[in-house]
Amino acid sequence: MATITELKCAVRETLESRGVLGQLKARIRAEVFSALDDQREPRPLLSHENLLINELIREYLEFNKYRYTASVLTAESGQPEVPLDRQFLANELKVTEDAGSKSVPLLYGLVSHFVNSDKGGKAFVRGASLPAGATASSTVPGPDA
Repeated sequence: MATITELKCAVRETLESRGVLGQLKARIRAEVFSALDDQREPRPLLSHENLLINELIREYLEFNKYRYTASVLTAESGQPEVPLDRQFLANELKVTEDAGSKSVPLLYGLVSHFVNSDKGGKAFVRGASLPAGATASSTVPGPDA
């Protein structure tokens, strides 16, 4: 007769070999977060920049099948449940896509653009409007500082 410890090990190995152990752990974390999330506490307003950033991240998470992580992002950030239209997102970011780039998240294209840039120099990144709760002292100074 198998002991409880042996049974636990057998179940763990089976779940790992089927590739579902990680999914189960993520699902449990998402459910615990959902249970602990205080809906009475109002969320800060979602700035336009945060809306776009969150959508880029959500598209990346869903593409890579990190669905539970994406659901936690959506719940915690106040991002709309329905994803933004990809063409709208591309237009807002002033990104032009070719047929091949539409098969991967926009974030891949943005990273690829900067990693493979021929300019040799670095891009100057300007600060945007601060998200709710951020202070000027928590931002990184630009090259003029």
